Amino acid sequence: MSPAPSWTLPGDDDGPPRSLRSLPPEGSLNGLRSAGRALMATPAMDLVKPMITLLAIVNPLAIVPFFIHYTQGYTETQRKRTAWVSAFSAFVVIAISALLGLQLLAFFGISIASFQVGGGMLLLISSLNMLNAQPAESKSNEEEIRAAEIKASLGASIAVVPLTIPLLTGPATMSTMVIYADKTQHVWELAILVGYGVVVGLVTGVIFSLADPIARVLGKTGINVMTRLMGLILAALSVEVMADGLSTLFPALARTH
Repeated sequence: MSPAPSWTLPGDDDGPPRSLRSLPPEGSLNGLRSAGRALMATPAMDLVKPMITLLAIVNPLAIVPFFIHYTQGYTETQRKRTAWVSAFSAFVVIAISALLGLQLLAFFGISIASFQVGGGMLLLISSLNMLNAQPAESKSNEEEIRAAEIKASLGASIAVVPLTIPLLTGPATMSTMVIYADKTQHVWELAILVGYGVVVGLVTGVIFSLADPIARVLGKTGINVMTRLMGLILAALSVEVMADGLSTLFPALARTH
């Protein structure tokens, strides 16, 4: 009996068929898949962190008691106007910090790594305030509260000072926006960062507009619990920001053995 004919293509006398030769090894495919997943995951993580950090720092829930206290005697229209002016002012502070913060650092000759360490320490201090159920940006003393009460009683607006600055936004918020603005590589990423300011402003306006129902539902204890939870998240993020800055200033710290 004659042997079965061998079906081969020209030039395929040795080794597997050409179609199989063109395929990368299995290990390479796994590596490509892992690299693809990493590339898709990294931008999402980088874009989510600023939003979480901003919400944790601004934390309008913690400012609800101050808003109610300062706006006693206001009509419903005045309270809503104060709420939305304060929300818009918070957005302006966030947007300006994101767009012009790096230029200010360059003007003063401050490296972003040094700013990350200093800003991270500021965020950590703010998180400790929040863990004590205090606003992240400022602890209002009796004199400041009394001054705001007099200002409100005279009909002056308290939407910008003290509600927006320093209670809602301040050095910690500005530092956060500058640090994350440095991480952007495209215009659309910077636009998203500014868009987060819009989100924070809308959240602030809604929460201030519903201040009385929120205070009734959550109560002082519920607001304190939420503030402490945000403080814990902010503390973890602040350590990460400081670690990034320290690893740049001292490369030996970033080496793995």
